[in-house]
Amino acid sequence: MRQRKYICEIFSGMGTTDELFEQIGFEENPLYEQIIADLLERKYSVIDGFFASEEVDLLRDSIMEKYQDHEFKKAAIGNKTNEVIEKSIRGDFILWLDEEKAGEAEKIYFDKINSLVSYLNRTCFMGILNKEFHYAVYPEGTFYKRHLDTFQNDGRRKLSMVCYLNKENWPPENGGELAIYLDKNGVEEEVAIYPLAGRIVIFESQELEHEVKTVKVPRYSITGWLKTR
Repeated sequence: MRQRKYICEIFSGMGTTDELFEQIGFEENPLYEQIIADLLERKYSVIDGFFASEEVDLLRDSIMEKYQDHEFKKAAIGNKTNEVIEKSIRGDFILWLDEEKAGEAEKIYFDKINSLVSYLNRTCFMGILNKEFHYAVYPEGTFYKRHLDTFQNDGRRKLSMVCYLNKENWPPENGGELAIYLDKNGVEEEVAIYPLAGRIVIFESQELEHEVKTVKVPRYSITGWLKTR
């Protein structure tokens, strides 16, 4: 917290952080503060129960209905200017979400994400102006090889986010864990994060390589990015 406030003071040019927060009517959110502290300390954050079970149920029903209606497409690698479908690298199917056309379930999702984004911009001056999200379905036997969530010709992605929508508790034998790779004083450490319902994972897009391990049971999620201009 102290480090975050110091950074804010440097960029604000408006006196101390406490004075600035008083001016903007700031009210501290403990959950969002935990996310910020995690990002500062280790560049990623895992929050269980970010979405309540009834919210997850609505989102899962929506993703499954759209998937069964064949609204998804095979995921590609690269950005929209040079997309390539490469099954040896990733095997998921995706459906991009349009906030302006959001249904009941998707509106719940975007409302919570917008609240978080507003908090990050007000307290950390992150300059997040855009976001992009898609539903993701990983059928049995699929994966996404190790990669970074940024492109040589586009560095706007700052934070990556994943929200898990599977119904049951997820035992390790189901596979499909998110592996994040950390550099600990020159020694690589792999962190395994399992897709538990309602859990979100947030990490620095340009810093942390990661992959989705092979799934044994279909895996449902929303994946996206918070972007600067």
